[in-house]
Amino acid sequence: MNRVHFRAAFAAGVLAAGALGAARAHDAHPQHAAAAPTSAKVVLRAEPLLDQTGKRVRLADDVIADRIAIVNFVYTTCTTVCPVSSATLSQVQLRLAPALGKEVVLVSISVDPLRDTPQRLRDYAARYDARQGWVWLTGAKPDVDAVLKGLGAYTPRFEDHPTMVLVGDARSGIWTRFYGFPSADQLSAKAEAIAGARAKGGHVTQHTGH
Repeated sequence: MNRVHFRAAFAAGVLAAGALGAARAHDAHPQHAAAAPTSAKVVLRAEPLLDQTGKRVRLADDVIADRIAIVNFVYTTCTTVCPVSSATLSQVQLRLAPALGKEVVLVSISVDPLRDTPQRLRDYAARYDARQGWVWLTGAKPDVDAVLKGLGAYTPRFEDHPTMVLVGDARSGIWTRFYGFPSADQLSAKAEAIAGARAKGGHVTQHTGH
């Protein structure tokens, strides 16, 4: 994956910027202040989930495997934060083409599996022109909760879920957690750094600051 692919031009930033302003003005979640990316301890659990097509999958083996992954957390009835995060990943998927679905995978996990059926996720994903390589996950609540706990994203009330995005290298097990509203450029740059390190036979270090 070369720099040209990661820096591909994309003209839809105005939409995300407008949504970001609205979310910051009306956000009901308490955890959304911007913060520097930090290293993250992640456990990819083996509980079965359902993707947006209804297919039974496992996060570690079937969805991520040994790829670079960018993971966010949403619920389809959210009107503030989740649309911003989804719009950002919509930009990221274009920046990462054609590596998307090959070396890189985007993953959106519902924190409200009781309501977010595969069909609802499929309809929601269509709003953001989600392409192959962007996987949306739900499932039985105990299984989803276990997966969320492994990723550090579980809260007893799904509406209080932390606003964050994880970027990691499943091959090395090194992950970075972005709290708040990381930009598409930040997320793409992190994935690019991981891909570059892989090409050189190494890996990037965990990020503990700006």
